Amino acid sequence: MSDAASSTADSAAGSAGTAPEPVPGIPELVIISGMSGAGRSTAAKGLEDLGWFVVDNLPPSLIPAMVDLGARTQGAVARIAVVVDVRGRTFFDDLREALTQLETAAVVRRIVFLEAADDALVRRFENVRRPHPLQGDGRIVDGIDAERALLRELRGQADLVIDTTNLNVHELRAKMDAQFAGSSEPRLKATVMSFGFKYGLPVDADLVVDCRFLPNPHWIPELRPFTGTDEPVARYVFDQPGAKEFLDGYTELLRIITEGYRREGKRYLTLAVGCTGGKHRSVAMAERLAKRMQEDGVESVVVHRDKGRE
Repeated sequence: MSDAASSTADSAAGSAGTAPEPVPGIPELVIISGMSGAGRSTAAKGLEDLGWFVVDNLPPSLIPAMVDLGARTQGAVARIAVVVDVRGRTFFDDLREALTQLETAAVVRRIVFLEAADDALVRRFENVRRPHPLQGDGRIVDGIDAERALLRELRGQADLVIDTTNLNVHELRAKMDAQFAGSSEPRLKATVMSFGFKYGLPVDADLVVDCRFLPNPHWIPELRPFTGTDEPVARYVFDQPGAKEFLDGYTELLRIITEGYRREGKRYLTLAVGCTGGKHRSVAMAERLAKRMQEDGVESVVVHRDKGRE
């Protein structure tokens, strides 16, 4: 991409302005398009994390019908994002007619166009060892040239053009947040999961906490039938030396980690809290950690994976 083209993209991105007010009852619509390899999936995921209903690779002729279906939900689907790209091939020519229908129906819609320099796109395709969808028997650059020609008109209609040549995924997510998050900052959501080590580590854990340093209530006959959600067990766990100090210390560590996750654009966190059987210590600690995270502004849910297995 030439310097002039890059400058144009940055200028368009900075002058998107404030979106018009949506008509009550009609969903707001964002159409995400642009060059293959420029970050459409990342942009779509960013909107999905902001609460948008996202549909990937929808034929353009079906966009008005999708908006109509959203309007029938009586506000349950108030914001729709649709990814439109050259994978649609024969459907792509229908986009012009779909945009006309949306304008006639007074639908507030914005077009986000993602692009990048040719050399950046070539590197990205080579890194994933996949052909460009339009290169056919030619080279990657041939597919890029064909796609630019196909998308030239749509780029001219875009409300927001983002050049991702020098952006990483976190920076692109931040740009989408800035444009579409509104006045509220996107929130980090956490799943705090208790588990038993003897049943295996949770495969989706981002962080793992080991509570086996605490005495096991399993060996207290009167506590054995209960779980960590019961007050006698929770009281026993947190009366043990180091339990409260661990809770306080790990809470401070989580504050550092979650703040870093927010800066990096991470929206979901799974914290796995383990003990031997996943019934007593880990359950009590998971409940307290989730409460602390909730107090710190992290939307948290608690899952006790193995609580009923013994």
